[in-house]
Amino acid sequence: MTTKPKAKKFRIRRSADTAQAPRATAPAAEADARKTTAAPAAAKTEPAQRQRSAQAAAPSQPAQQAAARAGQVESAGEVKAETDIDAIRREGLTGRQLRLARRMAQKHGLAPISDFDAVRQLRMKGVDPFQRSNMLELVVADKAAAAKKGGLFDEPEGDPNPGMGKIQLPQTMKADTAQVPSTEVYTADRRAAEIGAIQRDIAKRRRKRLVLLLARLSAFVFLPTLLAGWYYYAIATPMYSTKTEFLIQSAEGGGGGPLAGLIPAQLANSQESIAVQSYLTSKDAMIRLDKELGYKAHFSGDDVDAIQRLDANSTNEAAHKVYKKNIKIGYDPTEGVVKMEVIAADPQVATDFSKALISYAEERVDALSQQIRDDAMSDARRNLETAKVERRTAQENLIRLQVVYSADPTEQLAALRAQITTYEQQLLEKRLALQALLDNARPNQAKVDGAQGDVRRLRNVLVELKSRMTVAGDSDLSLVQQSTEIELARADLATADAFLQSALQGEKQAALEAGRQVRYLSVPVRPIPSDAPSYPRKFENTVLAFLIFSGVYLMVSLTSSILREQVSN
Repeated sequence: MTTKPKAKKFRIRRSADTAQAPRATAPAAEADARKTTAAPAAAKTEPAQRQRSAQAAAPSQPAQQAAARAGQVESAGEVKAETDIDAIRREGLTGRQLRLARRMAQKHGLAPISDFDAVRQLRMKGVDPFQRSNMLELVVADKAAAAKKGGLFDEPEGDPNPGMGKIQLPQTMKADTAQVPSTEVYTADRRAAEIGAIQRDIAKRRRKRLVLLLARLSAFVFLPTLLAGWYYYAIATPMYSTKTEFLIQSAEGGGGGPLAGLIPAQLANSQESIAVQSYLTSKDAMIRLDKELGYKAHFSGDDVDAIQRLDANSTNEAAHKVYKKNIKIGYDPTEGVVKMEVIAADPQVATDFSKALISYAEERVDALSQQIRDDAMSDARRNLETAKVERRTAQENLIRLQVVYSADPTEQLAALRAQITTYEQQLLEKRLALQALLDNARPNQAKVDGAQGDVRRLRNVLVELKSRMTVAGDSDLSLVQQSTEIELARADLATADAFLQSALQGEKQAALEAGRQVRYLSVPVRPIPSDAPSYPRKFENTVLAFLIFSGVYLMVSLTSSILREQVSN
């Protein structure tokens, strides 16, 4: 940090020789002293009487004049620099401006001893340190350089500061003005008076800013809050609310066993509750409520204030906005309870609206699982009907075959097989007897012939019986084929019976599952008309309006201050 150099004071002292000097030489000595001396900035604190006494006591003799000139005297340049710095100090520059001037002086290669000296040197160079521009306009020092550049910087005629080029700021003092000591007396009373004036000016500006702040707050915060409170306390229509709670239950806990009635119903999952909540706040429920109970007509009446009133010919979209404000539904997933609040201008109307919405919710809950139950039961019934048709077809086919063949081919085939078995056994015995006769050396021919005849007859009978089994008869089918068809028909009938039994069991299971899918809406808190209005909440709404207006004003003020600071930079 640099300090301001103290100016060297010059004082003329009275001596005995100078007292005896003639009075005729006093004007010449006084003029010489004025040319060779200058009052620095710090000399203003001295009394003016002392300066006038020093000038009146100037020596009259040449010897004393030479002695006075031999004193310590500053040059005119130094005195002018001090005077300019003191004038710049009285301009009231801010610290930011002084720092900016110091940086600009360093950029121009100057070596100031203080911030005020930086301002002085920049002005002497022709540069305005406070000009808002990215390009610095430099002034040409002499006319010769300006002439080389085509006369762009020619000085105008009558320029009071020739050779200095363009002056970007008014100079505090002219360059050719003589520096003389000031005769102004700066007393303590004047200093106190000036300080008091400054304090009064500061207080006045503070009062002015406070008045402006109060005016802005009144216009943007207090007055809107007062209007909002006046509306809530004097104009707003009192609204009555009816609160109710209901929950959705399922019958999944009660199965089909003998202890089904002892097992309580379980709570349904959150999907059904959320679906019911969405439906009750939808436009569909609002349109249905308007058709049945006249929702739009209620909020379009003259007893509702202008802000909350709904137009008589309003659209469904506008009515739905009012509907969503007055129908508040919340779902608690921890308890599974749906809480509903219905708001209306009349308590009984609010209760009627609440009951109607609960009935809509019951229908919606029943419709949520109705499709699942209908699909499951329809599939089970369809399978049962198909099984019945197939069994009837198989049974009719079996009966038709039995009628066509007039007798049971299976029984006939069994009888033939029994006869064949008997004749084969007899044939085996006859063959053994014949072989025993043939084993004799001289067999009895009559017995041999008889035995051979018995064997032949048995073989013929067996061939005939077997041909009856394999050869087609009147029905173009043999007994084996007929028996095969009968057996296939019976197998189809057995399969149809099994399928029918399975279909019957499936229908019963589907009925049980459909019973488990049933949803019930239970209402633990019934809607009851209220005897006191719940809305508007006058004090809470007024405080909320004040906070909102205050926040908006604060945000706008901060934004404008930041923008103003950015622009000033």
